[in-house]
Amino acid sequence: MTSEPLPEHPDFLWRNPEPRSSYDVIVVGAGGHGLATAYYLAKNHGITNVAVLEKGWLAGGNMARNTTIIRSNYLWDESAAIYEHALKLWEGLPEELDYDFLFSQRGVLNLAHTLQDVREGVRRANANKLNGVDAEWLEPDEVAKVCPILNVSSRTRYPVLGGTFQPRAGIAKHDHVAWALARRADELGVDLIQGCEVTGFLKDGDRVVGVDTNRGRIHAGRVGLAAAGHSSVLAERAGVRLPVQSHPLQALVSELHEPVHPTVVMSNHVHVYVSQAHKGELVMGAGVDSYNGYGQRGSFHVIEQQMAAAVELFPVFARAHVLRTWGGIVDVTPDASPIIGRTPVENLYVNCGWGTGGFKATPAAGWTFAHTIATGEPHPLNAPFALERFTSGALIDEHGAAAVAH
Repeated sequence: MTSEPLPEHPDFLWRNPEPRSSYDVIVVGAGGHGLATAYYLAKNHGITNVAVLEKGWLAGGNMARNTTIIRSNYLWDESAAIYEHALKLWEGLPEELDYDFLFSQRGVLNLAHTLQDVREGVRRANANKLNGVDAEWLEPDEVAKVCPILNVSSRTRYPVLGGTFQPRAGIAKHDHVAWALARRADELGVDLIQGCEVTGFLKDGDRVVGVDTNRGRIHAGRVGLAAAGHSSVLAERAGVRLPVQSHPLQALVSELHEPVHPTVVMSNHVHVYVSQAHKGELVMGAGVDSYNGYGQRGSFHVIEQQMAAAVELFPVFARAHVLRTWGGIVDVTPDASPIIGRTPVENLYVNCGWGTGGFKATPAAGWTFAHTIATGEPHPLNAPFALERFTSGALIDEHGAAAVAH
């Protein structure tokens, strides 16, 4: 990288060590999940001879291309458990990592516009309570109190009939999260190696023993894949076919505004979600492009529909201007739930398929993936998300069950 380090950035972010000939563990992908995995391998399991290999630069992939939302109000027991564990970790991470990454528990509203939305929202709120997740159902007048700029008039095209609200949910500054995890992992002895593309795998029979890279051959006892949007490509090089497809996911920000938006609002029916960043940008997410691809740019028709939905819900946004748009690359499984665990190839582990849920799961994904790599067995939280569920039929179809899978 050619950028000068900012004063708040530790020197390690610009240090790029030469890879050693061998490590106990190699983690492929220096995004949030890869960095969290390395941190918890060192912190929870005492495994510090770890290399995190990144094709580009640290946190330059999806970690830099998300809309910062954190929540745990998922319907199914398996999803609620792992996302609630993540939220509890989020609540302690700023102090644990000694880094202010602007974690703001401003709540998340999921709106209901139809009778089916209402029924689903009430069902999900009750399921959340049974799982120990904070959630409540709000009537339209209560929704207006939480977010006064939201249009709850009955004369709109998609009237707000109520919504679920999770007060502990919120947002965090994604790049600061990555730096916080990376700094602590670096202090614990982990090597963070940028510009190091994995081009193949070293195998001894049906066992992975290392990787080939553009910076040389590196041996390893275990290899974990955590490269959002690209895990299936990497796994195939090791002889493993994963049931995931990669799609561009659209989002955008406006220019800076004074604080006007006090919470996070999500609407699956008109398909937009909006929050306001700490600096003042309106951060808006839209949908996943229907076609497969790896383009990190917005599809205009998706952005256009997103803007129409946002102005419908927030008339005050009609005079805001788009500053920039982008597309992340998400890998999506048939049941829109992640894969975290072992592969048929010995010593090769995979963490992928999060779709739009990756950022909010960051600490729990790292926690459980580190446990699985360190012990060779899944943690109880990620055991339901094993690859085997696609042959056993034990699918976790959160996308089909909940109002929104973001």
